Amino acid sequence: MPIILLLALIFSLSGCGRERVDQNQLERIQERGVLRVGTMMSPVNYYYGADNLETGFEFELAANLANQLGVELEMSTSYELRDLWRKLEYGDIDFVAAGIDVTEPRLEWLKFTPAYHNVEQKLVFRQGAQNRPRNWDDVTGTIRVVAGSSHEEHLRELSKTYPHLQWTSTHLYDADEILEHVIQGKYDYTIADSHHLDIKRRAFPNLSIAFTTRDSVPIAWAFRGGHDDSLYAAAVEYIGRQHEGGEIAQLIDRYFGHVANFNFVDTRAFIAATEQVLPNYLDYFQEYSGDLDWRLLAAVSYQESHWNPRARSVTGVRGLMMLTLPTAQDMGVNSRLDPQQAIRGGAEYLRRLHQRLPDRITEPDRTWLALAAYNVGLGHLEDARIITQRQGGNPDYWIDVRERLPLLRQKQFYRTTRFGFARGDEPVKYVENIRRYFDTLVWLDEQGRLPVSDTDYANITQPAERAEEQ
Repeated sequence: MPIILLLALIFSLSGCGRERVDQNQLERIQERGVLRVGTMMSPVNYYYGADNLETGFEFELAANLANQLGVELEMSTSYELRDLWRKLEYGDIDFVAAGIDVTEPRLEWLKFTPAYHNVEQKLVFRQGAQNRPRNWDDVTGTIRVVAGSSHEEHLRELSKTYPHLQWTSTHLYDADEILEHVIQGKYDYTIADSHHLDIKRRAFPNLSIAFTTRDSVPIAWAFRGGHDDSLYAAAVEYIGRQHEGGEIAQLIDRYFGHVANFNFVDTRAFIAATEQVLPNYLDYFQEYSGDLDWRLLAAVSYQESHWNPRARSVTGVRGLMMLTLPTAQDMGVNSRLDPQQAIRGGAEYLRRLHQRLPDRITEPDRTWLALAAYNVGLGHLEDARIITQRQGGNPDYWIDVRERLPLLRQKQFYRTTRFGFARGDEPVKYVENIRRYFDTLVWLDEQGRLPVSDTDYANITQPAERAEEQ
């Protein structure tokens, strides 16, 4: 056989062999019908939510990939990072999705997808426990981090420049528990990723930030190194499509977009109100919520009135749900100052707004858009959706409509709309606040920290209040 034909045959056969090898992992996954993903339970990654249903940022992102591959998703949880790496090495899981930071040491033995999120890392301490350090030179006391984490890697490097730093690492506790240990005064500091810290501060507002230790840290899925890139290539392509289609931006907004703007005073006041005021009206929120989540209804009421049944605005809206007089009449509310009637009317009004939105709008965008309509009106919301569509955005996505709502203040935009001028920035803040209150209520409820209702107090309606409403 001529040498050229022989070489061509060899290259052809070796090429076919590489193709078969490259497809092995993906083929095995599709044959068994299950994608196995390693993670760690946390409010960021993966947890069981309402009705014991799986949820979390990493879970939703991985579930969409499994759906596109035509297989089921199986989340394999570990309590230590080293256990995740062991599972990955021995093939017990297909990849790791656990909010993993991309670092130089990890790149030596792992393959990462393109980043799907970027976070900051913060030095955290308990407010009032000590003076706030401004840089590493000011840090005194003990820093505690998770063993094997990127925070430990960073501290190891920092110690070369700042030998005075006192720090320890542990396999016994996860990042969430260490944040609580800082609150309890067991340790002076820890390092936390910004999105994790933002979620934790909803319930623990005393967690304070000293300074940012690292900026723009990429978060990605981690794969075992080697020659079989079939699943890895599919994941890289998937992440790219999710970025391009806006799905990742939506997911980030759903879990983290509304918690970044932290207000210490407001968070403390809200938690205090859940203990001291919410029990007065808890039964009514639960009774009249219907197919709405009662905690969402309670969050709306707090945003509207801070659970003050006699609340009044300069525009004439009144009561716990701050209803206008025409809206109250449409909802069959005779007295907006009666807590029971106000909550019933507010719940019905929100439910109707929710139902009047186009059927194609899915959750949670449907709820966020309905909340915006509760604040600014359905007509103005529709104007903002039309502007969104004109500008190439998706009028059914809250993240896109939210960006255009403030344009209703500008003449060049509102002059082309049906309902004209509106303070469109207000519903944006309104919805984000409600989402934060709702998340806090859900967390407190799941932890068993919400007090029982006080029905006797809630049933009291003062005659003077009824007279004032008339």
